[in-house]
Amino acid sequence: MQININELMVRSGVKFGTSGVRGLVAEMTDEVCFLYVTAFLQYLWKNNLVETCGEIGIAGDLRSSTPRIMNAVAGACVEMGFKPVNCGYIPSPAVALFGLKHSMPTIMVTGSHIPDDRNGIKFNTKTGEILKHDEKLIRSQLVDVPVRLFSNEAELINKRYLPSEITDANEHYIQRFTNFFPKACLEGQNIGLYEHSSVSRDCLKVILERLGAKVTSLGRTNHFVSVDTEAIRPEDVVLAKEWSEEYKFDCIISTDGDGDRPLISDEKGHWLRGDVAGILCARYLNADIVVTPVSSNSAVEKSEWFEQVIRTRIGSPYVIEAMQQASSDDKTSVGYEANGGFLQHTPISVDDRTLSPLATRDAAIVPIAILLLASKREMTVSELLATLPQRYTFSDRLKDFPTKLSQTMLSKMVEGNEAANFETIRSFFPGLSEPVKIDETDGIRITLATDEIIHLRPSGNAPELRCYTEADSEVLAQELNSSCIKIMKTWL
Repeated sequence: MQININELMVRSGVKFGTSGVRGLVAEMTDEVCFLYVTAFLQYLWKNNLVETCGEIGIAGDLRSSTPRIMNAVAGACVEMGFKPVNCGYIPSPAVALFGLKHSMPTIMVTGSHIPDDRNGIKFNTKTGEILKHDEKLIRSQLVDVPVRLFSNEAELINKRYLPSEITDANEHYIQRFTNFFPKACLEGQNIGLYEHSSVSRDCLKVILERLGAKVTSLGRTNHFVSVDTEAIRPEDVVLAKEWSEEYKFDCIISTDGDGDRPLISDEKGHWLRGDVAGILCARYLNADIVVTPVSSNSAVEKSEWFEQVIRTRIGSPYVIEAMQQASSDDKTSVGYEANGGFLQHTPISVDDRTLSPLATRDAAIVPIAILLLASKREMTVSELLATLPQRYTFSDRLKDFPTKLSQTMLSKMVEGNEAANFETIRSFFPGLSEPVKIDETDGIRITLATDEIIHLRPSGNAPELRCYTEADSEVLAQELNSSCIKIMKTWL
């Protein structure tokens, strides 16, 4: 029996999102995971993107369901004639980097920041993260369902496909930073490491300590904690302030579950938003071209630090594609997302050290770069932050908001000429400033005469309507967001 992956998405509830496939653990059965991985490998083989009988790197995060899914992934590799390489429980960027080094496709089992009752699978070709055209072709694959493995009598999970773990990928990732940044460059820095259940917690501590920092481990857990760098939990806001006051840290560092989205606080325990952290990281690296989604803070343009800023749709594949298109032999190009994940398309050289490209989200580089930029300017992190144009962003979402309704409401805002569209927006959001610009790159992004911004966007993989706002003060950005959410609720 054969099944089309597009049909599998509908049947299983496990779907491609902005980065790989995700779904409820109960829906991510061995069979479903096996079929998705088989489709990925089949696509690579048909397009000569993998060697026959070649190696496939596999890694995972610390969720309770990850070991089972990693074994199912390995099972698909073996059944397709490939050799699985167990890279262990390491960050997503670490396994992607290992694949680039060895010209090897890699697969990461992770649900990133979403709760433990969900998980996901990220796919990388031997040249990096899959892009949207790759995804389209993977989804079109017709895959054989091996009845001998998945009949009622078969017990795939009782067979161990995953080989013994290697440590090479983890050490290679650590050396990426310890070889590039100056020796003992973090000496004298007092850093809190909020470990929770991040798969980066051990290797990140090694990196920071090898660079000379004093590191205090905080909040380590044996159960999975959902840390979202774009929607920081209230308890984590409180914890950061308490820890900073108690230990007098220069900053606190953390990541999401799979270590591709950073969290960094200032010395007062205030978390920086990811899109602001990305600007500072790009500045330290002396980037020429910066690529970031349309939802990111406009301080990147207002700072006038970069030769070119390119805006994209939301999602790392779009950032990567734009970096590729903007590539230049004599320009350094980087990217970042609003969640803080940093991407690098070109080599970056400092003195006699070179940082090789890594065109997938990474968390580790961001806090190190920010600390070194602050140190270079003899500033605290909060003082460094104050050198940026003071623009503040805030985001929230309406859950259980049908995607079709979201699309209908937003389409009404752009179905006429400019004057008519502005009039429609005024009617939808009475009492707000005059709209002066509409950007349809991803959803509807409205710039007001007061230079405030409202960005409305349906979620790509859930019945949610997201609202991003930007203003010259944090309070105003939150108040504007709250007003918009209140109005949007009346659309239901």
